[in-house]
Amino acid sequence: MISPNVLVVNSLEGIERLKLWEGNRQIDLCEIFTVRGETGGSVLEFCVTLSGDVGKVRRLGYQMKSGLLRIEGNVGMYVGEEMSGGSISVKGNAGSWLGSKMRGGTIEIYGDAADHVGAAYRGSRNGMKGGLIIVHGNAGDEAGCWMNNGIIQIDRKAGMFPGMHMRGGVVLIKGSCDGRAGAGMTGGRVIIRGRMENLLPSFTVEEIRERVRVGERRIEGPFYVFRGDMACEGTGRIFVGVKRNTHLKWCEKYLETW
Repeated sequence: MISPNVLVVNSLEGIERLKLWEGNRQIDLCEIFTVRGETGGSVLEFCVTLSGDVGKVRRLGYQMKSGLLRIEGNVGMYVGEEMSGGSISVKGNAGSWLGSKMRGGTIEIYGDAADHVGAAYRGSRNGMKGGLIIVHGNAGDEAGCWMNNGIIQIDRKAGMFPGMHMRGGVVLIKGSCDGRAGAGMTGGRVIIRGRMENLLPSFTVEEIRERVRVGERRIEGPFYVFRGDMACEGTGRIFVGVKRNTHLKWCEKYLETW
């Protein structure tokens, strides 16, 4: 409900009367938020700013198509769900399922993100299909689960199972990873520049590559390149930085014999 393409066509009074769910009852938006500013104009340039801690508010930017949504504080679950355009920035931490079912646009988190960044809901196979998610802090488990396309960038540490059941797109982890990357993946790429604690046995080493391209950028390595998940006859790739993963040096002997 709270997204630029919804609010731009309403007056301030109309925005105050928009209905929100609080538990099992509907309330007016003005019961939670104080509304100030102007509406109208181009939806492409329309900016909505939320100030304060909205860590218990869910689905901000739902089905957002254009404009800019700025959140100055922590935010709850499902930010940018089914988003197809525009830009969301969060000057704080974000809850679980950030960018779920996202098809386009950009989400940038300046703090940490919880589990399931760009991932499908439980029981669903519809993960992120496009767009860009940048998390400048840490991310939780299962980032990119059932991801089909797009880019997820995590600047610090990621939890377990990044790229789980992944079918396309890129998960770029600049820091370390707790392990088990790419479980069940059939396509796409997971890139880990820092340390990865363990590698699933259903991946096979292919080569050592000096760099890898993500969009228009070249990410410098060198990287061990693993293919899998062979348990699913997958053709996905995991790139793991050589310098910070000396415990994976054992795989080099297999490259020498091929």
